[in-house]
Amino acid sequence: MPNAVKLEVPAQGQKITISNGRLQVPDQPIVPFIEGDGTGADIWRASVRVLDAAVAKAYGGKRKIHWMEVYAGQKSNDLFNTWLPDETVAACREYLVSIKGPLTTPIGGGIRSLNVALRQMLDLYVCLRPVRWFKACPPRSRRPEGGHGDLPQNTEDIYAGIEFEAAAPTTRSSRICSGKRSRSSTARSASPTRPASASRPFPGRHRATDARGRPVRDRQQAQRA
Repeated sequence: MPNAVKLEVPAQGQKITISNGRLQVPDQPIVPFIEGDGTGADIWRASVRVLDAAVAKAYGGKRKIHWMEVYAGQKSNDLFNTWLPDETVAACREYLVSIKGPLTTPIGGGIRSLNVALRQMLDLYVCLRPVRWFKACPPRSRRPEGGHGDLPQNTEDIYAGIEFEAAAPTTRSSRICSGKRSRSSTARSASPTRPASASRPFPGRHRATDARGRPVRDRQQAQRA
């Protein structure tokens, strides 16, 4: 049975909120963090010093992040006998912005991927990677000055984990991505990557991946759809 999890909320700081689709960040935000497994502890000890120093330098000491530890992975299982406490998911929902280190997933069974579980439970459907072009570097697109971003979907397709047994000892996986996630939601997520000064159409591209062995004709039909 999982043990009760009591999170220590910082005495100072305020929650990040959202209004009209935009984050409202106070000067003293509370940000939950998951330390992570393996090298996670070492990475976090170094990262938090860099983040705190960067905020202090950028804002002259007027702003500060108040960190709140939440638990997942091996550390959570050792302390509370659960890999992903409900309290952790609830805190991430409540405080909107959080950060995590690498989380373990045992090979060959045991538990599902905690990373994918967090994405699906919090509906983190896209991995937003803004790309900025520097003039000294060779451009990778025809209009690099417009700015662009890579937006791989994060919760469906292979992350859905839909598998079934085929001819022993083979297991097959179904790769399903809904129109809601692959088109509308992901497209809306692209808007923050577009510079406010850009007047040209925003360039977009998709990464069409498919399962090995699928007929070419089926792949072409899926792309046209």
